[in-house]
Amino acid sequence: MEWSKGEFIVSNEVSLMNLDTVSYLLSSTYWAAKRTKETIETSIHNSISFGVYHNSKQIGFARVVTDKAVFSWVLDVVIDERYRKNGLGQWLMECILEHPEIKNTKFSLATSDAHGFYKKFNFKENQCMTRV
Repeated sequence: MEWSKGEFIVSNEVSLMNLDTVSYLLSSTYWAAKRTKETIETSIHNSISFGVYHNSKQIGFARVVTDKAVFSWVLDVVIDERYRKNGLGQWLMECILEHPEIKNTKFSLATSDAHGFYKKFNFKENQCMTRV
């Protein structure tokens, strides 16, 4: 799938993903800073992964782990800091939520700092259980 808005594109085509860029973007986050490039590559291939591109340069990333029937877990939503505050994160989430293979599933995610952002998409704050 591909969505476009002016000079920007959101695509879930894995062959467009730039592993170096995704690794760089995730290295600046509190949740994925220590992930290896190998782990990131495996996660991209085992998820529905979304890239955000400006004139063919990757500037954002997100992925969804899903059974494509009942449940989808949104992870790793990140936009290059130089492109933030332009509505690209919101647009990326809109694209994810309308993806035809998962739009009818129940979505969940975990965040420590972006509750207000996700409330725009009807995510509710609640406690998440994690198996360690």
